[in-house]
Amino acid sequence: MAELFDTPEAARIGLHAALILAHRPDERWTINRLARTLGVSAAHLAKVLAHLEKAGLVKGKTGPNGGYLLARPAKEISLLAVYQAVVGPVEVNRCPFAIPVCSGGCPIGNFLLQTNRQLVRYLKKTSLVAVRLNWEEK
Repeated sequence: MAELFDTPEAARIGLHAALILAHRPDERWTINRLARTLGVSAAHLAKVLAHLEKAGLVKGKTGPNGGYLLARPAKEISLLAVYQAVVGPVEVNRCPFAIPVCSGGCPIGNFLLQTNRQLVRYLKKTSLVAVRLNWEEK
């Protein structure tokens, strides 16, 4: 079944990985351990973590005591920063259903535009520590 709004898989993986690192700040997490815990492909997770590392949100270390940690305190990292590090900048200047002939007077379009703006504000003001993590390590 399709969903009306679907978050890219990479963003879902990135947000969940960052939340795990935030809630276990003194533990280094290997890609394999994170992938197993999240139930995702290690290869896909590695690509996502590379984006997070490039954005300065996580730092990785190789070797026997290697793994990933957050690069700065979780309270300083917003959900929006994680999302944008993985999928790119978010724009909320148009209705997600707009087509070239749309005049902008659609009542659902205005509602969706406002909903998107509200979601971006929420993601921007919510840090990784503000989200309760409900998970079990596999």
